[in-house]
Amino acid sequence: MSIKTNFPLLNKQKNLVYLDSASTSQKPQSVIDAESTFYKTANANVHRGIYKLSAAATELYERARQTVAEFINATPEEIIFTRNATEAINLVMYSYGMHHVKAGDNVVISILEHHSNFVPWQQLCKIKGAELRVINLDKNCNLDLNHTKSLIDKKTKIVAITHVSNAIGTVIDVKHAADLAHNAGAVIVIDASQSVPHMPVDFKTINADFMAFSGHKMFGPTGIGVLVGKKQLLKTMPPFLYGGDMIHSVSISNTTWNDLPWKFEAGTPNIAGAVGLAAAIDYLKSIGMKNIQKHEQQLTDYTLNHLQKINDLDIIGNPKQRGGIISFTLKNIHPHDLASVLDSENICVRAGHHCCQPLMKTLKITATARISFHIYNTKSDIDALYAAIKKAQQVFA
Repeated sequence: MSIKTNFPLLNKQKNLVYLDSASTSQKPQSVIDAESTFYKTANANVHRGIYKLSAAATELYERARQTVAEFINATPEEIIFTRNATEAINLVMYSYGMHHVKAGDNVVISILEHHSNFVPWQQLCKIKGAELRVINLDKNCNLDLNHTKSLIDKKTKIVAITHVSNAIGTVIDVKHAADLAHNAGAVIVIDASQSVPHMPVDFKTINADFMAFSGHKMFGPTGIGVLVGKKQLLKTMPPFLYGGDMIHSVSISNTTWNDLPWKFEAGTPNIAGAVGLAAAIDYLKSIGMKNIQKHEQQLTDYTLNHLQKINDLDIIGNPKQRGGIISFTLKNIHPHDLASVLDSENICVRAGHHCCQPLMKTLKITATARISFHIYNTKSDIDALYAAIKKAQQVFA
């Protein structure tokens, strides 16, 4: 039985070729059912009610936190639910960065970063009078290791880096980056949005201080994300938002904060989203992250072999070192025009700068067409893509 049958949208639209999982993944029936069942059977607010229904909702919510923690090898206290990876990174910027970065310090990021892991640090440096240092690429579109070493020094307070580039698929050795950061006395923030959904990621092994990812890219609902932070760091950080549930006690003159992780979860959280995310993780685990990574690597190799046969097609990045993301350009065809032709063939690809404008400027291109995989993609999807690209070339000939 095809895995696509587990995904209602793909099962219903059998001719659809969905190649945009780096933007958002499709949802299996088990995730849809988990959210629906919560609303039907356990819908109540968490942490506030003495009554049984609220206790049941709280148990599901905190069980979801445990599921996430076990999945990436952290403790429940280190798991903070956010709206998405963007909010998670901003939480670190405001609650840690604002209190540890001062004039004369520097923050090191890479040119590969999604705007979510670029703009917050850029703005922090502007506010604090610190220097934003950007790691360049080498000739193979991998991070320049010598440049990385030269930028991180005793004035570096934060290193913020992606695990897998959402734009061109480059895979970064984040453990090495963490070692460089820690040797200089800095903390490291890992954007794991494109790695946690596709490969085994161990928070402790990579030795990240903070790690962010989004549920909607890993079969989970939209509106739920995760910040993972080392307990000893989170304890020292002030809250990001103020209000209900993140407090311990409030008087007219003073407020004290709740324990971890609730100190950072003000207001009513996305309870159903957390439940759905836990179901998504259960689904991922049922397949096996190593199996998913192997499938995507095989599919990536298959796709690259096909694309390299197409005249006037340039693959952006290093074909030999990438995750399941491929960006390319076609001579005389704008990526938006290509995406429109592919859409007419029921093939979904992303076209544009992929929220990586500094990277595009560095590569001297304005946009690319990007295809990205997950476990439901097959070689027949790539065969359809290949035929459709050839058709687009005929249309614009």
